[in-house]
Order: sequence, then C-alpha cells, then structure tokens
Amino acid sequence: MTLTKRFSFLLCYVLPLLVVLAESFGGVTYLIVPLTVFIVLPVLDLIVGKDDSNPPEIKFLNLQNDPFFRYLTQVWAFVQIIFVIWSVYRIVLYPHSVMEFFLFAIAVGIVTGGIGITVGHELGHKNNRYEQFLAKMIYMTVCYMHFYIEHNRGHHTNVSTPNDPASSKKNQSFYQFYPQTVIGAYKSAWNLEKKRLSKLGLNVLHYRNEMIWYSIITILFLVSMVIFGTILSGGEIPFEVLGFLLLQSFVAFSLLEMTNYIEHYGLMRKEVNGGKFERVLPVHSWNQNYFVSNALLFQLQRHSDHHANAGRRYQALRHYEEAPQLPFGYELMILIALLPPIWFRMMNPILESWEKNQKITP
Repeated sequence: MTLTKRFSFLLCYVLPLLVVLAESFGGVTYLIVPLTVFIVLPVLDLIVGKDDSNPPEIKFLNLQNDPFFRYLTQVWAFVQIIFVIWSVYRIVLYPHSVMEFFLFAIAVGIVTGGIGITVGHELGHKNNRYEQFLAKMIYMTVCYMHFYIEHNRGHHTNVSTPNDPASSKKNQSFYQFYPQTVIGAYKSAWNLEKKRLSKLGLNVLHYRNEMIWYSIITILFLVSMVIFGTILSGGEIPFEVLGFLLLQSFVAFSLLEMTNYIEHYGLMRKEVNGGKFERVLPVHSWNQNYFVSNALLFQLQRHSDHHANAGRRYQALRHYEEAPQLPFGYELMILIALLPPIWFRMMNPILESWEKNQKITP
C-alpha cells in the first residue's frame, strides 16, 4: 500500500475539526460540513479518480494485522464521545439561534453518522471484545445500539432477500424503504435476541436480553448528558440538550439507512429451496472505488468483499470486478437517492444492464 493511500484514511478527522471551526463562527458557517461531504468530496472523486488496486496476496496478512489501521478506528471511538460531550457543552453555555441550533445538530450528525457509524460498523465486526465495546459506545451516542445485533446477526445472514429490512428492492424509493429499515431492523433485533434466549431456555424479558440493556444504556447516556448540562448551567435543566442529541442521532442513523438503501438496491439472491437462498456472493452488493470516498468511509464502498469476509479489516478489502458498480461515490448517490425519479432513471438501467450481462455470462 502506498503512503498516500495509507494516510488517506486520516481524512475522516477533518470533519470534526470543520464542525469546531463552524461553531466558533456560528451563522450559516455550519453548512461547511454538508457542503464538504456532499459537494467538495464528490468533485475530488472525479478529479482524483478511482483506485481498483487490490493488496497482493503475499502482503495480505501484514496489511491485515498492521496496527496503524486498527488504532485509527479505535481512536475515533474516543474522539466521537468527546466530540458529542463538547457539542453539549457548547449548546448549554453559548447562545444559538434556532437556525444555528438545527445546523449545528445536522453538522454533528453528519460526523457521528457518516463517519462514526461507519467506524462502529468496522469495529463491531471484529472478534475481540474491546473493539466490540468501542462499536457499541459509538452506537450509544446516536441512539442506535440495536444495529450491533441486527446488522451482524440479521443483515449479514438475510442480505438481498425479502427477509432483510435493510435491503432495498427495485423501484422502491428511499422514502418507502426508510420506515421498512428503521422499524424492521429494530423489530428484527428483538426477534434475534428472543431466539437466542429461547435456545438458552430463557424468556425474552430476561436480564440477559441485550436489547433491554442497550435501551437502558442509551437512556442513561441521554440522562447523563442532561445532568452534565444542568451542572454547566448552574442548576437549570437544559431540555434543549435532549432535543439536540436526538436530532443529531436522527441525522446520523438516517445517513446509515441511506447508505443501506444504496448498497444493495435491487440485488436479490436466488431462492434455491423452500425459503433458503444461495450463499452471499460479491454480486449481491453495489461497489465503487473512487479514491477519496473510500478514504473517508474506510473502504466501505468495497462492500462485496465485506459481505464475503466480514471480519476482514477495511484496509485489506478487495475490489471485485464482477460486482455491480455504482456510477458515483456514496456521498453523491445519497443526494440522488433523495430524488426518486432521478434515482430510478439512473439506477434502473444500470441494474437491468448488469442483470442481462449476468444471464448471458457462462
């Protein structure tokens, strides 16, 4: 791996710095964050171009075990918790207009969701408890801890089937998909815990139910932030803290679900026998290899390899030429997904052309 690519993964740390800068100026300067993510980065994608290179097999293990890449994601977990606490501090002690309040929360949510949940996703797939704990800590800050259960044990099993709430169907708009995935994933997490506990001979309301604990932890986090704000304000309860945290959480997990919508749109695994489906293949995920987007998102856009090798670290993910390819990086595709007529006009011909090629390929 070149030094340029190695250090490109530090790009994510620019975003919280932009929020800090915007908070010091106030007004409309918070827009620097969405403008950077959704306009500047896609332009840089087109300028810098794509990176289709794969790590050579002889160097794969060294790359996979390189501590530099592991520390980048682990450190982010602490950056995120400090970042969220700092934002509460700023909301309590510094006056914000209604516009500034909303723009600040949106900017924070873009960071905690666009980067934070991506890092949490990376850490949550690792087989050591420390990194799993850090993943849960990140999810706690965006009120989405159930994602740890549903994504790992639900989505990765049911991806690209009718049983997966996080897989979007052809001609399904994002606005139709959103309640399906938000509500469906939460229900799925409860059902997964119910099945796990049932195998142990335990009731769903048993104290070992992780969904119960995740709910308690999230509530305690929110309460602790309100108490923190109360102390800062000299005893007056700052209810705006709760609203701010919930708003940035909404932005954060909405970005996650927009990404879910994009990653598997219209791709379906074949049913082979009585409700059982073919194994997950690289062709069941949309991919993209724009250098800048992948640097920001820890190569999440190499999604096929992630589903084939969920424990593989981001720096070692491979490009699959046979996987369907998105026309742009996630940042721009998210904006297009918000406009269903444009999304369908762009994506359906690509999907249909790819499906046709699959059928004629031996």
